[in-house]
Amino acid sequence: MLVKIRLARHGSKKRPFYRIVVADNDFKRDGRFLEIVGTYNPLLDPAEVTVKKDRVKHWMDFGAKPSDTVNSILKKEGCFSNHSPA
Repeated sequence: MLVKIRLARHGSKKRPFYRIVVADNDFKRDGRFLEIVGTYNPLLDPAEVTVKKDRVKHWMDFGAKPSDTVNSILKKEGCFSNHSPA
């Protein structure tokens, strides 16, 4: 089972809001997930990001790989930039 940390899109049309979720690679983008570990709101200036750093670290220790976008968000937040995306 390959686990990824990725964005799940929510919000209405042209008003995106994302949850940072831990999900199995086989699950759909906005479908099932294992845990919500943060949120990302790109509409605010600057973009609003909340991350549960302890839970992200927990999942990365168990082998979860962040997507490219989530990896860049984590780098901007100043946490876990040493993990490379898969």
